[in-house]
Amino acid sequence: MPLPPQPLVYEVNTWVWLAELAGGHGAPLSLAEVPARAWDELAATGADAVWLMGVWERSPAGLAIALADEPLMTDLRHALPGMGPADVVGSPYCVRRYEADERLGGRAGLAAARAALAARGLGLLLDFVPNHVAPDHPWATEHPAFFIQGDAADLERAPAEFLRVGRAVLARGRDPYFAPWGDVVQLNAFDPGLRAAASATLLDLAAQCDGVRCDMAMLVMNDIFAQTWGERAGPPPATEYWAEVMAPVRAAHPSFVWVAEAYWDREWALQQLGFDYCYDKRLYDRLAHEGAASVRGHLHADPDYQRRLVRFIENHDEPRAATVFGERQRAAAVAVLTQAGMRLIHEGQLEGRRVRVPVFLGRRPAEPPDAEIAAFYRQLLAALRLPPLREGEWRRCDVSGWEDNRSAEQLIAWGWAAPTTWAAIVVNYSGAPAQGRIALPWPELAGRRWQLADALNDLLLTHPGDSLQAEGLFVDVPAWGAHILVATPTEPTP
Repeated sequence: MPLPPQPLVYEVNTWVWLAELAGGHGAPLSLAEVPARAWDELAATGADAVWLMGVWERSPAGLAIALADEPLMTDLRHALPGMGPADVVGSPYCVRRYEADERLGGRAGLAAARAALAARGLGLLLDFVPNHVAPDHPWATEHPAFFIQGDAADLERAPAEFLRVGRAVLARGRDPYFAPWGDVVQLNAFDPGLRAAASATLLDLAAQCDGVRCDMAMLVMNDIFAQTWGERAGPPPATEYWAEVMAPVRAAHPSFVWVAEAYWDREWALQQLGFDYCYDKRLYDRLAHEGAASVRGHLHADPDYQRRLVRFIENHDEPRAATVFGERQRAAAVAVLTQAGMRLIHEGQLEGRRVRVPVFLGRRPAEPPDAEIAAFYRQLLAALRLPPLREGEWRRCDVSGWEDNRSAEQLIAWGWAAPTTWAAIVVNYSGAPAQGRIALPWPELAGRRWQLADALNDLLLTHPGDSLQAEGLFVDVPAWGAHILVATPTEPTP
C-alpha cells in the first residue's frame, strides 16, 4: 500500500494493547479477535499506517535471561508496581522466529489484522531486527556461521559478552558504545549466508505487511560493524548490507516501505542505501535539550532529505513526551508533526500518558487521560488532514523582529502551499510571549484577499495578499504557543 507524501504512522505496543482489549488481566486477545471499534479508533486518528510493534514470536530463552537480570526486574517493577511473573513477556526485539506469536494469533491473526487495517485505508508496518536474534532462534544451532563466534576461552574470560548455544560460543548482541544486550546473540552482517537468509526473511515479511521499521539500522553498515567487531567479523564485503538484502525485496515489492531507526548522523547515508525514511533523532534532541535557534538551524537542511525523515517526540524507546517536555509539549508536537516527512505518534501520547512501558512488559499501569492534552491532539490531528499539510509543498519561512524587541529569535516558522490554499505554522519555543514578522515565500498570494483560520486557537483574520507578500505576516505568540494559520481566498483584492 503506497503511503501519501506526509504519512502519519501510529505505533501500537501490540501485546499491551491486546491485553487491555481483553480486560487487562490474563491472556491478550488475538489479533483476529480485535473488535471493529478498536480498529475504527486507530483509523479515527487520521493515521495512514499502523506500526504493530512486537508481534514476532518471543523467546523463552531470552525471557529466562531477562527474569534473572535483577537490575532489569527493578526497572520493570518501578514501571509497573505490583508486577507479577506473568506480566514479563520478554523483549519483542529478542526474536525467536519471524512468525507472529501464537499467543497473539499467529500468522492467521496477523493476516486478519492487516485485512482489518486495509479495509479502513491503513497500511501495516512491522519490525525487522538486523543485528541480532534470540539464542533459541533456529539459525543459532543450524547456521552458527551466521553469527559472531567466540570460544571457550572467551566465554570464561567474558561471560557477559558471550553465550554457549549448542556446541558453539556466540557473542551477545551489542553496539560499539555500550555493554552487550544479555538476551540476544550477534549476527555477522558480513557473512554472505546471513545476508541471503535476511533477504529471504524480508521477502516473507513483505508478503505479510506493507513496510518494516528496521531496528538500529546503522549497526550493520560496513564501517560501524567493522568498528564494533574487528577481526571477528572478517573482511568487510564490497557491498553494504542494506543494499544487498533490500534488492530482491525491492524487485518483488516496489512499493514496500523501509523505515530506519537511525542515530549518529547516519540518516543521509541510510537514505542513499535505499531507506524511504530515517528517524530524525537530531530534531528530537534539539527540541528536548536546546532551543529555537537550534531547531531553526535544523530546518535549513535540504528539503528532499527532510521529506525522508521520521519526526516524533515520543516512541517506545523514549520517555513519554509529557514527562520530557512538560509545558513545552504542545509546541514540540506542532514542531514535529507539521514538518515534511513521516509523522510518528505513539500509543498513549494522545492521552498524555506519563509512564514509559518497558518492552518486556505485557501490561501497563492505569493512568487517567489528560483531557487538555487529548483535546489539543484532536485539533492538531484534524489540522494534519487539511490539504496544504497533507499534500502541499513545504517551505521554511524566515522570521524577523525589531532592534528593541528581540523576542522574534524564539519563533520558528514554516509553511505549506497547495494549489488553492496555503498554511503558515509558527511556534514560540520559549517561556515568554514573542512577536515577529513572518516572510511568506509564495508570490501567488498577491492579488487576492485571504482569510486565515487558526486550526489550534479561536482566531480568524483577513489580510490582503499584496500586503502579506510585501510585508509578511505579523504575529504575537504566547509562551510555548503555536499557530497553524490555514488560508483560503475570499475575493480578488480591489
